[in-house]
Amino acid sequence: MSLETAPLFHLKTGLLLNPRFPASIPSRSPLHYHRTSFPSQASQSFRAKTTIKPKKTELPAVLESETAVTEKQSEPPVRIVSIVGAGSISPLKGAPWDEVMLHTAKRLKWVDEGYEMLVFTDDLYQSKDQTETLLKALSCADILLIVAITDQESVKWIQTKSKNVPNIVCFDSSPNLVNKLGGSYVQNETSEIFLFGKTFGISQSKKTGDSMDLVHTVSEAWDRHNSDDIRFCVLVIINAYIRPVSILKNLRSKGFSTLNCMVKNCGPQILNCLLDPNCRKALQCLNKCSPVDQVCNYRCIASYESPNLEAFSLCVLQKNNCLELDAKIPEKPYVPPMAKFRGEDLSSEIAEDLFVGWLGSLDWSWRVVAGQNPAYDQFPCQYQLFYRGKAKGSFWYEPVFQVKTLEGKVVWRRRKYRVKRGKIPGTFYFSVLDNGVVSNEFWTIVDVADDFSWGLFHYSGAARVAGQSYTGAVLVSPDGAYPAEKESKRLVSALEKCGIKEWELFTVDNCSCQDPPLGLPEGSSLHSAIDVKDQKWTST
Repeated sequence: MSLETAPLFHLKTGLLLNPRFPASIPSRSPLHYHRTSFPSQASQSFRAKTTIKPKKTELPAVLESETAVTEKQSEPPVRIVSIVGAGSISPLKGAPWDEVMLHTAKRLKWVDEGYEMLVFTDDLYQSKDQTETLLKALSCADILLIVAITDQESVKWIQTKSKNVPNIVCFDSSPNLVNKLGGSYVQNETSEIFLFGKTFGISQSKKTGDSMDLVHTVSEAWDRHNSDDIRFCVLVIINAYIRPVSILKNLRSKGFSTLNCMVKNCGPQILNCLLDPNCRKALQCLNKCSPVDQVCNYRCIASYESPNLEAFSLCVLQKNNCLELDAKIPEKPYVPPMAKFRGEDLSSEIAEDLFVGWLGSLDWSWRVVAGQNPAYDQFPCQYQLFYRGKAKGSFWYEPVFQVKTLEGKVVWRRRKYRVKRGKIPGTFYFSVLDNGVVSNEFWTIVDVADDFSWGLFHYSGAARVAGQSYTGAVLVSPDGAYPAEKESKRLVSALEKCGIKEWELFTVDNCSCQDPPLGLPEGSSLHSAIDVKDQKWTST
């Protein structure tokens, strides 16, 4: 029931409210691109762990035509080395840090095949060959990520061997390890804090001074401890110091052309927004977020949404595209839909019935148990309503969810998506006008249990004029409870199809969900091929 697609955007209203324009991060620094061949494989420890390239997957023609791949053969790869404390445990449900970083390496490939990350653990002293492999990797690395390194022998080795790496970023590691950006070291204010971002002081280098917005963005993202934000941290550094990252292009402002467009076309909407306390709070809140920080942006929008905010964004973004942005639905990962349900080939009619789910027997189709996207899937009390409309062939999705606003209030939100069938049964196109911005999404029914005890839906989406693209998945059940242990193997297999680890999921708080605003429009209809009226399930 997640707001999976709600359009997240940064309105860049610093032009109106604050002279600080939020795109001061340089899009490219004058770095030398190392063209030495990067090790294509690494042996097993500091101990190298090789990244596994995802297999090339054929896209459905209907999706492929909209998101054709543009190969960048002329650009050198971005080479990243990650060194992780051996045996270290991450905050992501106790997953080992080396597993988290290997998964990050795979997810970076979804953004750009040219991003090559090798992951090592710091017990390299066991093997001369393994040490040589790491030294080769460091000799041509653009970025070194140091994660959970506290062993002092490892610290000294890294300090000695990484001097020629132009960008070094330390997370959860010894304060004796020094961060470096664009070839310049950034001095620590204190030796007590371990987290990147909080360890940065004022450097003599203007280049480092210009990077403080980036530092703040990366620090906040890392502190949220989820897989999307870990990947986001790496992408922000690539974008600022190596080469532009296409999905972060709204970090680079269009300057006064944005202001001119807004004033020329949307004067009344701007004035109405600034005179409305709620709308004004939304703009002030958005102005504090990084333009591409979807978690921060959506918290602002969900907390302060209002008719004037909708009119503002409809004019500035949707109608006039004053930010001159353009985002596409991500093409990777492509997730195949389930092929059969209860032994029968999946048809579009059956697939729609799987979405409709428990509606009719219960007052909702599904409740969200957990989700993968940190911006949209973490809201409490998410109810999904799928139904057929009054018009022939129409199908609708309405998520109902709870928001705890930044001011501490608890409010209900509801959205309405138009749903159209994809060419392959079990795939669908969703669209919604949310707070003045259109989002388009490609959904896949990955799996639904025969007894309707749980389901997994994957989505990829984009709010084009807001410059935002995203992916995610929601695990659903009739009562919001996690599937029974006997379903564990099948669930893990379904998540693997999405390229998702179980430790990436956020558990939804379904404890205090009184009086959700449910109900359907008059004339709606439900199932056409599957009857769940008398369906029973057990949660144990």
